[in-house]
Amino acid sequence: MCQLLGMNCNTPTDIVFSFEGFRLRGGLTDSHADGFGIAFFEGKGVRLYHDDAPSASSPVADLIKTYQIKSENVIAHIRKATQGETALANTHPFMRELWGEYWVFAHNGNLRGFHPAVGQYYRPVGNTDSEKAFCHILEQLRQTFDTKPDEQTLTAHINVLVKDIRNYGLFNFLMSNGDMMFAHATTLLHYIVRQAPFGEAVLLDDDINIDFSAVTTPNDRVAVIATLPLTTNEKWQQLAVNELVCFREGKVIYSDAPEPKQYLNIEEGLKIARSVGAAGCSSSSNKP
Repeated sequence: MCQLLGMNCNTPTDIVFSFEGFRLRGGLTDSHADGFGIAFFEGKGVRLYHDDAPSASSPVADLIKTYQIKSENVIAHIRKATQGETALANTHPFMRELWGEYWVFAHNGNLRGFHPAVGQYYRPVGNTDSEKAFCHILEQLRQTFDTKPDEQTLTAHINVLVKDIRNYGLFNFLMSNGDMMFAHATTLLHYIVRQAPFGEAVLLDDDINIDFSAVTTPNDRVAVIATLPLTTNEKWQQLAVNELVCFREGKVIYSDAPEPKQYLNIEEGLKIARSVGAAGCSSSSNKP
């Protein structure tokens, strides 16, 4: 089992504050110590950083803090391995090209018995269920559409693919093409949209706070998505079980969930995580 962090916003923004709390869950305030990765979209390009060491003590994570890269779409992942050994090839996020765009994907969960046919265009490099799922999604999209379809058609088709894959188990994920950010929850995934009037936020995993009003403009809007809330004094929204959400420019533009909506509390979600091989997973509520 793993944890996810994403950011989608309407202006290039650095993710240093959120990432600093998130990275501590990779071996310090939590047990996700089998590597980490983070991807920053910049125009048509992507800065992608991986390390197979725990993020809490990784020099690569230190670089991210120092670099303070600004981006409109970011996906980060800290890994607790369920399928595949600890290795760079198995470290999320994964990246591939589709329709002349980079797509980035990170997964939290465990897909049992998921063995899609070998793709013509997309094949895993590592041996995780996560990379297989990503390659399968892109393969089906490319086989179905020669060129990128309109937003409504694309989102609807992704939703159909996701509904099939989640039959195999836990499928919490983030996926982005640098414009839209897709988020899907089988169990636990939360988000917050920060916009004017901005206030102060206090990290859950470290004694750090920030006054966003001092570092933003009134027009800024930033959506942060995380497996578990990162701050103690803000109200995070939770995705329902089996809900697919799409963000653009820091706001939700699409949402689909079975009715009536079902929400798991954190302990329920973590119990399910442990049942599929994430023993030792905690709520990250204890500071070092």
